Order: sequence, then C-alpha cells, then structure tokens
Amino acid sequence: MATIFSRIIDGELPGRFVWKDEHAVGFLSIAPIKAGHTLVVPRQEIDQWTDAPAELLTHLTRVAQAVGQAQKDAWNAPRAALIIAGFEVPHLHLHTYPVWSEGDFHFEDADPDPGQAALDEAAERLRAALEKNGYAAQAR
Repeated sequence: MATIFSRIIDGELPGRFVWKDEHAVGFLSIAPIKAGHTLVVPRQEIDQWTDAPAELLTHLTRVAQAVGQAQKDAWNAPRAALIIAGFEVPHLHLHTYPVWSEGDFHFEDADPDPGQAALDEAAERLRAALEKNGYAAQAR
C-alpha cells in the first residue's frame, strides 16, 4: 500500500510543493514547527534513511540544503534545521525549517492547525526565495 507521502507525490492528496525534481520533492509540513517547515521526500518509497542508496541520500541532502538556504533568506533566520526523525510516516523524509535557537528543535511545538492562508503564504515565500537562489525550475 502506498504511503501518505506517495499519495501526496502522486496528487491523490493535496500538498504545497516547493520543490520537484525527478528523484525528490519538497512540500510543506501540515504541522509546522516554524513557518516554512518543509519535508524533503524521495519519490521512491524507502522506509528509513539507513536503507537509502548513498546517491539518493546525497541528493536529498542537497535538496534540503537548497531549501534550508531559501528558508534562512525568506525568514531572515540565522540557521536552518535539518532533522531525520522517521517515526511519523514510514517513508524517508528530511525535515528542514528556519530556526533562531536550540529551543526551535522540539516536535511538540509543532502547530497542529496553522491555517490554510498561513501555509499558502509560507509556500509562496519559500518558492520565491528558491527562485531567487537559482532554483526556479524546481520551485514551480
């Protein structure tokens, strides 16, 4: 059975995509720790990061780096977080979001209902920063 992320990637469920390429996608978390919280997900269903081929993991990290830089730019954040947790959905995903302190690293601080307008605004803001950073083809 397809994971919820595969269903989002395939368009069966809605997602606010900020990145698409042949191997990976990035879409906003519906329970963001901070505005712009993005999940970088391989198109291929792989349960854990330790099971991923090294080349794919390298690609996902490069995508997360591009998204993280755009998050820093879009929200004027000093850092971007990168977390691989993997308990929520059995499909490898990297969490990246803008951070201002070590206190920004707690999943229990995630907003369970950020509102559609806030998610839409965050997606547009992040896409604009990605485009400005040279990733227009992937951001749309």
